[in-house]
Amino acid sequence: MAAHIGRIDTDTPLKSLYVIHGEEELLRIEALDALRAAAKEQGYLNREAYTADASFDWKELLQTAGSAGLFADLKLLELHIPNGKPGKTGGEALQDFAARLPEDTVTLVLLPKLEKTQLQSKWFAALAAKGEVWEAKPVGAAALPQWIRGRLDKIGLGIEADALALFAERVEGNLLAARQEIDKLGLLYPKGHTLTIDEAQTAVANVARFDAFQLAGAWMKGDVPRVCRLLDGLREEGGEPVLLLWAVAEDIRTLIRLAAALKQGQSVQAVRNSLRLWGDKQTLAPAAVKRISVPRLLDALKTCAEIDRIIKGAEEGDAWAAFKQLAVSLAK
Repeated sequence: MAAHIGRIDTDTPLKSLYVIHGEEELLRIEALDALRAAAKEQGYLNREAYTADASFDWKELLQTAGSAGLFADLKLLELHIPNGKPGKTGGEALQDFAARLPEDTVTLVLLPKLEKTQLQSKWFAALAAKGEVWEAKPVGAAALPQWIRGRLDKIGLGIEADALALFAERVEGNLLAARQEIDKLGLLYPKGHTLTIDEAQTAVANVARFDAFQLAGAWMKGDVPRVCRLLDGLREEGGEPVLLLWAVAEDIRTLIRLAAALKQGQSVQAVRNSLRLWGDKQTLAPAAVKRISVPRLLDALKTCAEIDRIIKGAEEGDAWAAFKQLAVSLAK
């Protein structure tokens, strides 16, 4: 997505339609800001914005498209669909809109993270066929240090390796807060300054956010320190182990089924969809199967059942402590 944004300038005419979607809110905001700025530079001074909520009249959007040609002013038209689900009426309206894009108008369609069914819908296909689609993908833990360094470079600051590692650890999963911390450092230190570990320790707030999906990547990869940090962070955020336990149990069952498939001579690609090995799990799951034996996985499932009984009050014990011990054992 960043590569697309980088190509926007006053010398490059804007396209008639842009579709922005994805999980990372900061990148969606920055894409919108960049397009607004480029539109202003290119003379699209008349701006109209619509939010497609439950009471939105989709006929209004189609009327806007139909009347746009009557006016000489260049227009920037924004359509925000907060839940990413236009419904049957909205879907049909979007298809009609894409078929007859208004003249002298740049249209921006803003969407959140979309599920597979939405990405395969007729309305999304119609928009994608007529416009440029930008996906705001999350910046993962592996790519975050480089992202931070790049942002610091833009404001003229350097950073030592250990300070960068600390910075990334403190803002993981919270890119919007990461940008705010970078902006703050730009005010605290002059251009040309290189941040040290002590300065990062003092200046960078701990605003990291974690979720259950990050945990799967950590224990499958065998990263014990990260497993511990994720679980400590999730517990401090007030999370409950119920969802985490369910996710881990499902992943364990997936590994057991994957091990059986591989033993039968099937390839990872052959069972990818049936086992839902999407994203990083395509590489992490096969590696985890090589590292963790099936008997260990079966024992882990028994432990999941024991922890579930603790959560429900059927057995005595500390559910968080037991769950952490389970996750660490899987990572070892």
